[in-house]
Amino acid sequence: MFEGLSRRHMLAGAASLAAAPAMRAAAAEGPIRVGVLTDQTGPYADSGGAGSVLAARMAAQDFGPTVIGRGIEIIEGDTRNKPDVAGVIARQWYDSGVDVIVDLPVTPVAAAVQQIAREKNRSVMITASVLSEFTSKWCSPVSSHWADDVHTLALGATRLLTETGKTWFFITVDFSFGDALMAEATRAVAAKQGKVLGSIKFPIGATDFGTQILQAQSSGADFIGLIAVGNDQVNLIKQSVEFGLTRGGAHVACFLIYITDIHALGLDVTQGLTFPAGFYWDQSDASRAFAKRFMAEQKAAPTKNQAGIYASVSHYLKAMAEAGTADAVAVNKAMRARPVDYLGRPATLRADGRLLYDVTLYRVKSPAGSHAPWDYYTAAGTLPAAEAFLPANPACVA
Repeated sequence: MFEGLSRRHMLAGAASLAAAPAMRAAAAEGPIRVGVLTDQTGPYADSGGAGSVLAARMAAQDFGPTVIGRGIEIIEGDTRNKPDVAGVIARQWYDSGVDVIVDLPVTPVAAAVQQIAREKNRSVMITASVLSEFTSKWCSPVSSHWADDVHTLALGATRLLTETGKTWFFITVDFSFGDALMAEATRAVAAKQGKVLGSIKFPIGATDFGTQILQAQSSGADFIGLIAVGNDQVNLIKQSVEFGLTRGGAHVACFLIYITDIHALGLDVTQGLTFPAGFYWDQSDASRAFAKRFMAEQKAAPTKNQAGIYASVSHYLKAMAEAGTADAVAVNKAMRARPVDYLGRPATLRADGRLLYDVTLYRVKSPAGSHAPWDYYTAAGTLPAAEAFLPANPACVA
């Protein structure tokens, strides 16, 4: 029933709202429900979508058939990347007994669901959206943030690269994500005695980046930072190669990019790109074992979002077993108390809900340097967890 409702985006009527307490009471005797609220058909369907649902199902299967004496059910919904749609689904799910929601691409969607989770006292685990404010300002005892955030992405690229060159130019998408990341990156460059020579913005959905690329090229900067996501970033990278952006010796750095984007563009186009990330499928024995199983069904390598879903759902179920209850506050408290296995990479969940881990700077291999399917990255540096994230807001850990 729940999965069907989410797929059709049916609005809850007065009768269903009136029945919500009874439904919650009945659900307490039913399975533990994990809702994967993702982009199933839009620009983030490859980095999330069916792969996100698969990752959650793999986590449930690996944990076992039951937790605290109850079965485990994975349900799915499509946000259509609209906060109002996501909000309707989240309220329906929580009122119907769904225990936790995970994934949540794009900031407005994640922010809407995080607020509803707080109101309903239900768990939410944000693995896709990257805004730092999910813990620095909007922390909650029932919320956790598992994605590389804006601060970490900016620091992971600029701090490590500014050791080999001092000047930057940014091509930035003109909305809140772009503004926040560019501000963080500018501060990080200045902290390493570097200099931002300039920046230029483009609107969401742009198709012609010629003006932006030529201005970046003429700046003479050592590094050109591409602050974009999704189709905008794919088109920007393609045109950067067509315009010969790096012919003058500049190096191109991305901030938020997925391995599915690299695959779609090809190594001929993306070779040499650098970017920070907390996960790569070939980072450890545990990640390789997970990826092998994932690829057998999905026919693609897991993205960092999909890996975060596997890790977060696994951790959530283990914490629930330790807490001996499905109560959201108790489970989240147990989640923060136990170490996290981030697919072979040690991690901890801070009291404010921020996941902490080492962040790696990766460089995309050349076609000749890739020796197997999805063998795309090589490590170029590491930012330790202790340096990679904003300090906790004291109000969030009291």
